[in-house]
Amino acid sequence: MPRIPIMADGLPSMFLEELQDDFEIHEWETSADSAALATAQAVVVYGHPRVDGPLMDRMPSLKVISNHGVGVDHIDVAAASERNIPVGNTPGCLDAATADMTMALLFAAARNIVIGDRYARSPEFVEYSPAILIGREVTGSTLGIIGLGRIGKEVARRARGFDMPTLYHNRRRDPQAEEELGVRYALLDELLATADFVTLNCPLTPETTGLISTPQFQRMKKSAILVNVARGAVVETDALYRALVDGEIAAAAVDVTDPEPLPRDHPLLGLENIVIAPHLGSASDRTRRRMMDMTVENLRAGLAGTPLPYQVMPTA
Repeated sequence: MPRIPIMADGLPSMFLEELQDDFEIHEWETSADSAALATAQAVVVYGHPRVDGPLMDRMPSLKVISNHGVGVDHIDVAAASERNIPVGNTPGCLDAATADMTMALLFAAARNIVIGDRYARSPEFVEYSPAILIGREVTGSTLGIIGLGRIGKEVARRARGFDMPTLYHNRRRDPQAEEELGVRYALLDELLATADFVTLNCPLTPETTGLISTPQFQRMKKSAILVNVARGAVVETDALYRALVDGEIAAAAVDVTDPEPLPRDHPLLGLENIVIAPHLGSASDRTRRRMMDMTVENLRAGLAGTPLPYQVMPTA
C-alpha cells in the first residue's frame, strides 16, 4: 500500500518513527510548494505555522488538520469548517504540565531564582549576605487567574496548597468551580487591582488579543507580578516593557512572547525583572507523548473519514 502524503512542520524523531511506515511526510521548510500541497491529504501542525483558507485552497486533497497542542489560534477553524475539513487538537492532556509551568514561573519571579542563579555563578558571589535578593512571599498572597478553563482550574488547585486567596475572571462565572476550588469571581479591573500575582491562562481569541496593555498595568499593584502562560499576543509587548521599566509592576514571568521568539536585540531581553522561558508549558515527557498519541489519533480518524476523537468546533 502506498504511503499517504501529508504536510508537517519540524516533527521530532518520535513522531517520525510513529508515522514513517504509513505516511510520506513533506516538511514545510523544504516542500511547501504547489506539487507537495496538491497531493497532501493531511496537515500535522507541530509548531505554529499559519494554516488559513488560502492555504487550504491550495490543497485540494486535504482531509484533516491535526494540531499538536490545544491552542488553534494559528489555524482558521472557521475556514476549515466551510471546506468540510475537520480540525483536531489535544485537549486535557497538557493541563497539569502547563499549570505546573505557571507555578514554576510564578515562583521563579517571586523568589529571584533566575537572577540568583546568575549571581551564584558569577565572580561577584564570594560571600553570603542575607540582605540580597529579598523576594516575594508566595504563601498567603492573592492570586488572580485570568481564564479559569481546564488549565486555570489546575493552577487554582495548586494555589490552594500555598494558601493563596484566589480570584478569577472569565467571560462567564463558574459557580461549580467556585464551590469546588474556593475561588471568587471578579471583574477584570478588581482582579488586577487586588492580586499580588496575575496569571494568564486564557486562549488567544479576538477578545483576548491585547487584553493586557498599559491601562491594565496601571491598575495593577506596583508590587504585582504578571505570569503569562497563555499566548504572547494576550499581552501588548511594548506596554509590558514600559510597565517593567517604569515600575508599574514589579516583575513578569512569561512562557510566550509576541513575536515568538523575540528579536535578539529586543529590549525586554535586557531587563532583569522578567523571566522568559522558550514556550515550555507542555514540555514534559508524559505530556508530550500523550499529545503525540492524540495528534496521531486525530490524523488517522480524519483520513479514514470517521469523526475525530478530539475535534475543534468553530466558535459562533
